[in-house]
Amino acid sequence: MQSRYFTINDHPQGTPARELFELHETELPTLSDGEVRVRNLWLSVDPYMRGRMSGVTTYIDPFELNAPLEGAAVGEIIESHDPAFPVGTKVRHMAGWRDIAQLPGNQLEPLPHFDVPDQAYLGVLGMPGMTAWSGLNRIADMQEGDNVLVSGGAGAVGSLAVQLAKAKGGTVVGIAGSQEKLDWLESKGVKAVSYKGKNAAQLTEALNEACPEGFDVYYENVGGICLEAALNNLKVGARIAVCGMIARYNEDTPSAGPSNLAMILIRRARMEGFIVFDHWAHYPDFLEEVGPQIEGGQVDYEETVEEGLERTPDAFLKLFEGANRGKMLVKL
Repeated sequence: MQSRYFTINDHPQGTPARELFELHETELPTLSDGEVRVRNLWLSVDPYMRGRMSGVTTYIDPFELNAPLEGAAVGEIIESHDPAFPVGTKVRHMAGWRDIAQLPGNQLEPLPHFDVPDQAYLGVLGMPGMTAWSGLNRIADMQEGDNVLVSGGAGAVGSLAVQLAKAKGGTVVGIAGSQEKLDWLESKGVKAVSYKGKNAAQLTEALNEACPEGFDVYYENVGGICLEAALNNLKVGARIAVCGMIARYNEDTPSAGPSNLAMILIRRARMEGFIVFDHWAHYPDFLEEVGPQIEGGQVDYEETVEEGLERTPDAFLKLFEGANRGKMLVKL
């Protein structure tokens, strides 16, 4: 059986060029004991993958040049030498960026049994959803009535974070770019603030107008002027959960830190970065709380879908243009 997969042929400087990605085809070897073969149905592309393309080890190993790229995927087992995963089982795994995956059964997770589409386990009930929940609850210790600010408020992570925060009863503000995203935030009862065309001082003022009393929690997805403006609007004792800083992922040189970092001292704030995989033992707790809300329609979620394996690099690059509303997915 043939498998088609993407590689990168060089470490990018700045925003990756489309030509960096190459589509290859190989014949898969015979299955060994304990291995399975999966036909991928949905692929996830995520901002963190940009860091893995730089050739530098951070909290995760970098991608190897000219080797199959990796990422979360959902698929169906089409051949199995592992009795725990019979043919027809729907699974989640990390052998994405390809159409057919062959891997040991111990690298698979059977999909949970909520009445939701399969691809939800790559988005709102997958790593992005778990990231939103972990940042608010395990890192920022969100409480009833907290005022919460979320940058990237209509993205895969932010769109769930604003809804979870809204359920706690405080004022929730989401930062976004396009009018479509701002309208979506407003439709969820979230105050929407655009960063487009603003400098840090102007964004500071806009956030103050949206929530004059300041924020107890800041969920950071973006960095840059969003972080600077957020620091200017913290309440005393605020907590900042740093999930990502997509504004700097494609920068060629190190960026300067916010000029007002002293606000962490002045507001006696706590700022903590986190990686969701360090908290994955709590995934069942997340599912228990959020799964029924997704299944019952109390929590809304958005998806942006590109179709066909060939479109996977394009879907990935669109993340850095802000072209996705909610989770960016590739449907095979």
